Amino acid sequence: MGQIHAPFGANAKKTIVGRGASSKGRASGKGHDGQNSRSGGGVRLGFEGGQMPLYRRVAKRGFSNCPFKTVYQAVALETISSVFDNGEVVNVDSLKDKGIIKGHRVQAKVLANGEITKKVIIEGLKISAKAAELVKAAGGEVR
Repeated sequence: MGQIHAPFGANAKKTIVGRGASSKGRASGKGHDGQNSRSGGGVRLGFEGGQMPLYRRVAKRGFSNCPFKTVYQAVALETISSVFDNGEVVNVDSLKDKGIIKGHRVQAKVLANGEITKKVIIEGLKISAKAAELVKAAGGEVR
């Protein structure tokens, strides 16, 4: 009485695999005969049973621009109108500060999704022709 005990079956003995028939059964939990059941058995990393492995099938020549590409995140005019006030400057830093775009080497492009009612200054961003037209019509400017 007064002692805390683990419930029955909570403390199971650890199975030690590959130590003969007495540990777990005839094959000791290693399946039936074969390469992986033997001591030191198994295949090296990337081995596909004799098939030409993936790391040799994929071409290694040429140049990929992937690490250097510029990633643009789309920003809707509707979002700018709801987050920014009249006369505010919209640029990459202000978009990151307000949490609209995220990432290290990310740029933004303003697209004409929705309406804009505020006079904002869009600076240093890519902007679609329709979006630029709507910003100017609302009294804002694009630099």
